[in-house]
Amino acid sequence: MNGIDLLVTRAKKNDISAFEELLRIHQNRIYSICLRFSGNRDDAQDLAQDAFIRAYRAIGSFRNEADFGTWLHRIAVNVCLNSRRKNGGVQPVSLDETYQSESGGEVRHEVASEEGDPLQALEEKEFNSLVRKALNGLSDEHRTVLVLREIEGYSYEEVSRMLGCSLGTVKSRLSRAREVMRRRMTELTRDAGEELPAGEGRR
Repeated sequence: MNGIDLLVTRAKKNDISAFEELLRIHQNRIYSICLRFSGNRDDAQDLAQDAFIRAYRAIGSFRNEADFGTWLHRIAVNVCLNSRRKNGGVQPVSLDETYQSESGGEVRHEVASEEGDPLQALEEKEFNSLVRKALNGLSDEHRTVLVLREIEGYSYEEVSRMLGCSLGTVKSRLSRAREVMRRRMTELTRDAGEELPAGEGRR
């Protein structure tokens, strides 16, 4: 039995310190997911806290043949999606908010760089605002696979386990989401009088 499995076994016996250690291991990635879906730090903190509370209440039903991290991530994704639905889907997807890495440093997920030519940085940030707008116009299932795969960088297999669907379904949704994003980005950039960066939309 590895360290995580041992902590899970102890947590299922109402060992608070074991559960807190499990959260410490996973909290940064959970917070990062919540941040991408909520768009701001305060809401992300609330969503992560909600996910942790739900996990604590459900830990007794957790089956050890599954991966605890995947199980916890799935709870967090569901909390985020439920929150979006309660708010009429108005919560924006965040691309450039920072979050704390596993080592304790700050990490920024962003498409644009703030270094170099200020004009270029401004243009890239304006482009990113169009990306966010396009992302927020996607259906929940398409937005979710894009956030988890393209922004958070999870593997297809990890996304499949988190969402509880087949690998083929994940790939199909991602392909469709990319197609819709390309079409929507073309429309938005045309309306804004901009051009897609070289190579954009041909991945």
